[in-house]
Amino acid sequence: MRPAPASTTLSSSLQPPGKVESEKMETSESRRLFATESLGGRAMYRLHAVTVAAGILLVLYYRATHVPAAGEGRAAWLGMLAAELWYSAYWVITQSVRWNPVHRRPFKERLAARYGERLPCVDIFVCTADPQSEPPSLVISTVLSLMAYDYPAEKLSVYLSDDGGSILTFYAMWEASSFANHWIPFCKRYNIEPRSPAIYFSESDGLQDLCTPKEWSLIKDMYDEMTQRIDTIVMSGKIPEETKANHKGFDEWNIEINSKDHQPIVQILIDGKDQNAVDTEGNVLPTLVYMAREKRRQHHHNFKAGAMNALIRVSSVISNSPIIMNVDCDMYSNNKDAIRESLCFFLDEEMGHKIGFVQYPQNYNNMTKNNIYGNSLQVINKVELRGLDSVGGPLYIGTGCFHRREILCGRRFTKDYKEDWNGGIKDQTQESIHEIEEKAKFLATCTYELGTQWGDEIGLKYGCPVEDVITGLAIHCRGWGSICNLPTRPAFLGVGPATLAQTLLQHKRWSEGNFSIFLSKYCSFLFGHGKIGLRLQMGYCIYGLWAPNSLATLYYVTIPSLALLKGTPLFPEMTSPWIAPFIYVFFVKNLYSLYEALSCGDTLKGWWNGQRMWLVKRITSYLFGVIDTLWKLLGLSQMSFAVSSKVSDEDVSKRYEQEIMEFGSSTPQLVIIATITLLNLVCMVGGLRQITIVGFNVFSPQLIVCGMLVITSIPFYEAMFLRKDKGSIPSSMTLSSVGFVVLALLVVILVPIV
Repeated sequence: MRPAPASTTLSSSLQPPGKVESEKMETSESRRLFATESLGGRAMYRLHAVTVAAGILLVLYYRATHVPAAGEGRAAWLGMLAAELWYSAYWVITQSVRWNPVHRRPFKERLAARYGERLPCVDIFVCTADPQSEPPSLVISTVLSLMAYDYPAEKLSVYLSDDGGSILTFYAMWEASSFANHWIPFCKRYNIEPRSPAIYFSESDGLQDLCTPKEWSLIKDMYDEMTQRIDTIVMSGKIPEETKANHKGFDEWNIEINSKDHQPIVQILIDGKDQNAVDTEGNVLPTLVYMAREKRRQHHHNFKAGAMNALIRVSSVISNSPIIMNVDCDMYSNNKDAIRESLCFFLDEEMGHKIGFVQYPQNYNNMTKNNIYGNSLQVINKVELRGLDSVGGPLYIGTGCFHRREILCGRRFTKDYKEDWNGGIKDQTQESIHEIEEKAKFLATCTYELGTQWGDEIGLKYGCPVEDVITGLAIHCRGWGSICNLPTRPAFLGVGPATLAQTLLQHKRWSEGNFSIFLSKYCSFLFGHGKIGLRLQMGYCIYGLWAPNSLATLYYVTIPSLALLKGTPLFPEMTSPWIAPFIYVFFVKNLYSLYEALSCGDTLKGWWNGQRMWLVKRITSYLFGVIDTLWKLLGLSQMSFAVSSKVSDEDVSKRYEQEIMEFGSSTPQLVIIATITLLNLVCMVGGLRQITIVGFNVFSPQLIVCGMLVITSIPFYEAMFLRKDKGSIPSSMTLSSVGFVVLALLVVILVPIV
């Protein structure tokens, strides 16, 4: 299929020349390893966008020309104008990725026909930080899925960075290195998917596979026994002495070390260059390496970015593959062809040399049917990432991404650039494993980076909780493009947040990190000026402005309701022609949002849950993201990184499966949620009284807004007043919220702001 027409964006740079003879074009198309296809329905969308823009302008014009007199709610009216100006500007920014999204289609068959098994080596990085939040049995299931790719094993090297420096995680890796001898040939012999043993055995009974029930049961029993041994040792916290004698690596923990203070540890558990490192069928195994970089209290370790940079250096003396893939420890490989599909973009003879990285979307395998916490990310993955692909390339999101090694090491794009794909071939070396490990340990020390450009011009950038985003921005600004690949079968699946607290923590981290970028020298409008296109700059700001959206949202969910209670109109009367643009913008924007969600695979109830969660995130996670970012800029706090727990107890998991929202713990975010919901309930009751006095015409728009907020908050009222389980809102939180509501009502009575 012929790619989309050329434009001034990266999308155009990844298209073939426009005017060539048909015979040459046909030959060129047949040689391409990927195609670019524009998504349909753009004409209707653009008509929708133009009409919404007209409606927004009319709303703003009305606000600016109908300001009430002093003492009649002028301050509240001007606040509404400010909030609507903010929403309008943010809506314009979001259009940058919706104007012309594209789909990339790789041709694995052409790759196989052209290159066969003459493919580049690939280094795979997995990062973990805490054996309690990220159980070792979960980590090794991800590692095993990555070792079992449908790819020449001698060209694969898998590295685990353990920032917890835990002997328990190393033990699990040692167990996995043994189980891989059986698991990898089993997967390849019967074309098993997914290749995460934990997921495969939980979803399959073996009857639908080509293997015999006896062989299936044998492998499953081996896996169950291994995980039982791992879980038992993790619970005890100690490795038996007889087990320690089985591998020299356990000697690294003979001295007193902890997660924040230990020497560098590098252990090659499987050496792919060793002729004796073969599976049960005599085939070579992928290289498997455990690394715990040095940690000292007097040296900042730079979180995940520091771990990734240490992996880049350590891998350079072990495998040095030209392609680096990184994935979070809970994001197992779900598509055995992901590497080959990525290489279709890198190895494309016409445009591949311009591509710096290939990004796969972040998908979760534990989402409920109706997306109770709004964590499916379907619209972001299928609309926004594809839209970014059309204007220069998607962001680097920190997991499920393939990079050229040279790009991560700071190389700039030049027109004459040509990759040496032969780098990293595992030839025989005179150095022993011990010598290689010692050399690698030196590269993982705390002091190695001192006085160098690591963390600035080389490797992932430091100084931001979302180091992946600024690293991707720097790569784009050095002239490279990126690709978003969304295969029919997701390439990676992980564990999404299963409680409200986990969801809010994750979004606080994301919003805070992206907002700190927006306020820094790495703001895409500043750092990217003259280097990347305006629409790509705007695309980066969609996420950079998540946090400040909280301020306008908090205003909009409180002031109109309080004004309704006090009898101050903030919208046109229902009989006024000026109400039309308000109604049009509200309904059309929400109808299109519903269409996007349904077309991306969500349900109607899932879309409604997503709307509720966007509201909750904005008044909690994003609000705290703003506060914490400003605190850090003022030097009143330091950057930190909280690891999201990947485990939940049985009762919590049961409520999650039943799509019952989990509150339980007492947090400031919970107080905000309860206060806002109770405030709107009180204001709606008071608003009904206003309507009986003044009439439906004047206050019905505010009553509708207030009523929508009340309807959206029904699960919160249930959790406060009806539910008795442990996941309900604690009574102390409800009482605190009642106190804040009373305080807000007193302020409204005493202060003439509304």
